[in-house]
Amino acid sequence: MNQGRVQPSRLLGRRSDRETLDRLVTDALGGQSRVIVLRGEAGIGKSALLDHLVEKVVGWHVATAVGVESEMELAYSGLHQLCGPMLNHLDRLPIPQREALATVFGLSAGPPPDRFLVGLATLTLFAEVAEQQPLVCTVDDAQWLDRASAQILGFVARRLLAE
Repeated sequence: MNQGRVQPSRLLGRRSDRETLDRLVTDALGGQSRVIVLRGEAGIGKSALLDHLVEKVVGWHVATAVGVESEMELAYSGLHQLCGPMLNHLDRLPIPQREALATVFGLSAGPPPDRFLVGLATLTLFAEVAEQQPLVCTVDDAQWLDRASAQILGFVARRLLAE
């Protein structure tokens, strides 16, 4: 994914995919949480579609993570990319959730927290951020995410519609 300035979309033949992403943005602006997974072979333009999505959400809080093969063995490294910039909202989480994320991100010492609690904390953190301004989270190269982050993001994605 383009980590610097977002370039204007030049997606040829991806009209249907762009329209799907545009509807996702419209639904989110209407207060409906949405999740989408882009799958396909390497080089078919999944990252370009994520760039298109980011172009559409100017003024939103954009959280991004990119799976890195060399970090697959580092628990929560993907979650750290995604949630690290949101940690200024940590004090708004219920104490057990706050302590779980603080431990996962190395802000406090303690035994590894229960992953269910980390999942709830991540969901609550996303909800807190989204209360202030619309939130979009993108994960590129998710196949390279560490297992713990992938599990937490799956947990959150399945519960966003209710949140």
